[in-house]
Amino acid sequence: MQLSVIILNYNVRYFLEQCVLSVQNALESIDGEIIVIDNNSQDDSCDMMRQRFPNVRLIRNKENLGFPKGNNIGVAHAQGEYVCILNPDTVVAEDTFIKVLNFAYKQTDLGIVGVKLIDGTGNFLPESKRGVPTPFVAFTKVAGLYKIFPKSRIFGQYYAQHLDENENGKVEILVGAFMFIKRDLYQQVGGFDEDCFMYSDDIDLSYRVLKTGKLNYYFHETAIIHYKGESTIKDGIYMKRFQEAMNFFYKKHFKASVVFSLFMKAGIVFFSFVKMFQGQPKIRTRPKSFIFYSSNKEIANKLALIFQNKVSFHDLKTEKMVISSSVKRETETEIMLDNEFISFKECIRFMESSKNKGFTFRILPKNANFLIGSDNSRERGEVVKIE
Repeated sequence: MQLSVIILNYNVRYFLEQCVLSVQNALESIDGEIIVIDNNSQDDSCDMMRQRFPNVRLIRNKENLGFPKGNNIGVAHAQGEYVCILNPDTVVAEDTFIKVLNFAYKQTDLGIVGVKLIDGTGNFLPESKRGVPTPFVAFTKVAGLYKIFPKSRIFGQYYAQHLDENENGKVEILVGAFMFIKRDLYQQVGGFDEDCFMYSDDIDLSYRVLKTGKLNYYFHETAIIHYKGESTIKDGIYMKRFQEAMNFFYKKHFKASVVFSLFMKAGIVFFSFVKMFQGQPKIRTRPKSFIFYSSNKEIANKLALIFQNKVSFHDLKTEKMVISSSVKRETETEIMLDNEFISFKECIRFMESSKNKGFTFRILPKNANFLIGSDNSRERGEVVKIE
């Protein structure tokens, strides 16, 4: 078997449904399998999996075992030469795994492969590629210096900004939302460290792979949606967890560093100062108009009732999927894409090409009764049921 896709789920039933659907499509021409591990979800995730995806292997844990242990359980059951650790709040293109496999076969020193991640508005997520968070690099992240000096090789190390988002290349750290690795190598390094704190498990695994002499790669030639992104609100709790994660990483791999603690404290003070001037996060404003790309007029009528607003219907049997020239850039417009007629790859490409134009996006997964999407990388996303 070529590939095992490991998806760890916890209470994200609708995101899981869309994710598994996209993975199924992407594995059609590949000898592969999907393994879903559920960490004792209290929603109907498992019922949905049994009903909609009866042929997908489902492992139900009796308690929430966390991200590292849950994924390790999944890999232990995997049969593929390669495994892909994949978050349930992602959407892959139909050719994602074909492209990544072809890239992997060409490497003789392969560690982990990561891909281009975009959020629910089509914007690139910088955590797609990262560097080893030394004390100074961690400080530049906490203090936001990488944003102030985006072109600087000194301050841009945390997000490996020496490498363009549309450029393949070697990087040190990859994000746990998508990690493609040979199963034997994963097992050789012991998988995810089950003692890891939040925010450090993927850093730790990436670094341990580097220590074996293998190289990690960022691969931009396929993009996937990661709705959650950096979903945790950047408040004091986040800062505390980030510091704990970095402390864990340093205690494990380096000598205890007083310098690190000083950098972290200075960064937190700077962060708090900046937050004083940023104000409260914006409340989502209701879209002023709605566009539905589909060939199902009946659903368009239902959406008009749900939103109590006119829905501009574009019949894909007679029209191309292009944004109407009458839609102005500043208009707050929600674009809804019907996966029955539009592939996930086309959805992703459409979102990327239309980013930063005042649009929000929702996808109606094939044979589903809900719209799903997210307006920024700090939100878990929104689900609208269509009855």
